[in-house]
Parts: sequence; C-alpha cells; structure tokens
Amino acid sequence: MPATRAPESGGRAAVLLILAILAVTVVDATTGPELHISSFMGIAPLVAALRCSYGNTRVVAAIYVVCLTCVDLLTVPDWEPASRAVGIFGAFLVAVFSLVLCRTRLQREALYARTSLVADVVQRAMLRELPLTAGPIEAYGFYVSAQEGARVGGDIYEAVETPHGIRLMIGDVQGKGMPAIGAGLEVLASFREAAHHQDSLESVADRMEQALARYNARTVEQGSDGRFVTALLMEVYGPDHGRVLSCGHIPYYLVRDGRVYERSDGEGGLPLGLGTLSREPRQGVTVRPRTHDWVVLCTDGVTEARGADGEFYPLGERLAHWTRLAPADLARTLRADLERFTDGDLKDDATVLVVRRTPDTGRPDGEGPDSGRPEGTSPVS
Repeated sequence: MPATRAPESGGRAAVLLILAILAVTVVDATTGPELHISSFMGIAPLVAALRCSYGNTRVVAAIYVVCLTCVDLLTVPDWEPASRAVGIFGAFLVAVFSLVLCRTRLQREALYARTSLVADVVQRAMLRELPLTAGPIEAYGFYVSAQEGARVGGDIYEAVETPHGIRLMIGDVQGKGMPAIGAGLEVLASFREAAHHQDSLESVADRMEQALARYNARTVEQGSDGRFVTALLMEVYGPDHGRVLSCGHIPYYLVRDGRVYERSDGEGGLPLGLGTLSREPRQGVTVRPRTHDWVVLCTDGVTEARGADGEFYPLGERLAHWTRLAPADLARTLRADLERFTDGDLKDDATVLVVRRTPDTGRPDGEGPDSGRPEGTSPVS
C-alpha cells in the first residue's frame, strides 16, 4: 500500500473541513477586525491529517493557508507588517505539520496492514478454518480468542484422516499470549504427525507429551515458565467403533436421538506436560458411536464463561434446546448466545466443535450394538 494513500480517502470529511474554513473566512471578512476567529482554523488541516488521504489533506492545508493569508492581509488593517508575516508564517507551519502528520500516519497504517497480513497467514497455517472435513467426518464450530485482534490464542483443534481412522483433537493451553501460542503450535504439529504414524491414541498422546516437554525445556532455559495443555483425543474407525482419550480435558457432549448426554470417557489422565507426575499411563476407552450421533467438543473458555450475575454458561442446557438445528446453524446460534450471555466480555479463549458424520455415509440410524442411551449417562435437562 503506498504511503500516501489511505484505504478510504476521507473525501466527505475533507469537503466539510473546506466548507468550515470558507465559512470562518467569510465571517471574519464581514464582521471586521473586532471578531478575529480565523486563528482557530488551524485545527482543520490537523483533523484532515488524521482522517483523510494525503491528497485531500494537501487540498485542505492549501485552502487553509490561502484563506488565513487573505484574512491577515485584508481584514486586520491595524496589524503591523511583522505581525502579518508571523501570522502567515504560522499558517504555513501548521500546513506543513499536517502534511507530515498525515504521511506518518499513512506509513504506519501501511506497515500495520502488511504486518497484519503476515500474521493472518501464519495464524491460518496454524489453525485451519472451520468447518473441518476429514473423511466422512465434518466439524463445524467457532474459535474466539480472548486477546483482542488475535486470530489464534491458547486453544487448538484438528481433525485428520489417517490409516488408523479419523482422529480428532481439541486442546487448551495454560495461559495466554505468545508463550501459549508457542506451546499450542508444538502440540498441534506433534498431533498432526503422530496421528498418521502411531497405532494408538495413547502413543499419539505420548508423542504430544514429548514435544511439549522439549518446548518447555527450551522456554525454561530462556527464563520463561513451562506450560501444560489439556487435550481430548478421539478416534473413529468403522461405522460403530471409536476410542476417546482425555488428557485432563473437560467432558464433551453427545447428542443422540434429540437428547444431550455429558460424557467423561477416558477422564482421569493428566494434562500434557504433567505426565511425569504420575506413574500410571494414560488409558483411552472404547466407545460405540451411532451413525447419526453428534459430538460437541469445547474448551473451558465456554463452560467457565460468566454472565453478568456471575453464573457459568450452561452449555448442556442450551444444547438440549437446539438439538434440531443443523450443525452450522447450531455453531452460529451457540456463538451468538455465548456473546450475549457474557456481554461480549470473554475472559478466556473459547472453542466449540460440532462433529458428526456426513449425512450420506454410514448405516441407517438405530443399527449397531449401542442403540439407545449411552451406558452410564443421563440426559442433560
């Protein structure tokens, strides 16, 4: 972007400023030297420098200098030549300063635009845009960073098709800012690689643990604190076989036959980065999905979001009222409702994934060994 061109030229603002300058000049010319208000016209080119393009600012500054010069020469007869010269010279200084200010502003805007473009490309490479598609699985949802202006924060997610089935992951990195982004990127990259080559979810989690341990070791050497990551890993292979492994992550929700069930499958494993604190290895559990099941995954930025009354966001109750919505509509409705509930003031990154099989795959609903209510669960009211 050229330094002298703004995305919006501010033409309307320039016209209004020129009209204001001309109006003040006419008032000074018709009221005599007793009312000399043109001294306040210097604000016009300064406003143009902050709102208009370089070309429009130059026009406003030029008209300001001409008008003020006319006023000083023609409407103040009692001024000495030195006073007139000082007034005209002051007008030129204001005009020059406004042009320098405008050019500096446009250069900074251009630099910010280029930096934002690079950051946006990097962030898009880190987290794929929703919805995700992996084989017969599609995941709708949303991701909202609590850090203003950031596309990516401490939440991560991914869905990949591998020789071992469809594997999904959602994670939440401790903390915020660049350290959290760095830890999340390490874990996410490790998942993408290990998901294709490791036979089990437990092995995938171990690789993610190792990647995070290496990252934490580097950050500690640099004087920063290590991070841990909660994660939920899922695997679907075949029409009615799957596994779930939780690394300290919050429960997920299963939507089946219009009912919502909170599931804690695989709960009990320590977060990634804290695995050495226990001698017990992480263990996944087998689940029996049905063709038309939905799974809603989220991070605690959703379930721990507070409203004006201090209450937590009732995700399960909200889902129970929206089970007839299509996944994309459910994601949009949920995001809008969460923003209303918190009045747009999220304290933590918030991610929701609505995962299902594509409608034209799998067996008819109701077949398989796990029809009816999931074992050990009760519907969310």
